[in-house]
Amino acid sequence: MERCTVKLLGFDIDTFTFEQACEYANNICGQVVTINPEMLSYSLKDVDFAKIINSANLVIPDGVGVEIGLKINGHKVRRIPGIEFAHKMIEICAKNNNSIALIGARAEVLEKAKENLEKEFPRLYITYCQDGYFNDENKILNELKIRQPRLVLCALGSPKQEQFIFKALNLLPGSLFIGVGGSFDVWAGAVQRAPKIYQKLGLEWLYRAIKEPQRFKRIFPTLPLFLMKVLKEKFLPKGV
Repeated sequence: MERCTVKLLGFDIDTFTFEQACEYANNICGQVVTINPEMLSYSLKDVDFAKIINSANLVIPDGVGVEIGLKINGHKVRRIPGIEFAHKMIEICAKNNNSIALIGARAEVLEKAKENLEKEFPRLYITYCQDGYFNDENKILNELKIRQPRLVLCALGSPKQEQFIFKALNLLPGSLFIGVGGSFDVWAGAVQRAPKIYQKLGLEWLYRAIKEPQRFKRIFPTLPLFLMKVLKEKFLPKGV
């Protein structure tokens, strides 16, 4: 299976369906980026982060804003929720007896997420766990290098998780890395995922913002400004 990508603000976004993305990821190594408007906006301001996105082995449209942006550009690409994608990759690893590593979140959240995932997937082999509150990054990288897990889920928040993964790639050439944001909190039961209707409409961000009002400061004006950039790119000549 070959990648088929389309451009959004100069970045390649994969057009796979959920099932295709999982199948493709199961047969590759490297970095998966679950892209959202915040990350794309940050990429336009940070050259190093842009390089990380451009070099990723798979870039799936996580945020509904990305789906809307692609639609504005004439591309019918459905969003792939990063948490569901990562969960499916865990399931695949469990079936294939492949090991995984969990990095990020608070220690108690990480432990509960590990416990719940092992209950859900009895054959799951979690070879390494590390909470997100560490100072010696090289120590973590060396420990990962020793264990060589097939799947590494990194929940450090963006851009930190993507930057950490980028540093680890050469040390673990046989691993698949996914930045999963706040997924550990959901798997631990510390945070409730949005009801199905919000998920279906792509409004999980709104549900979490209602539950955690401080998130509004991060989402706005990022989302409307992002869509304005997409419209400008499509309808205005370059340089305007």
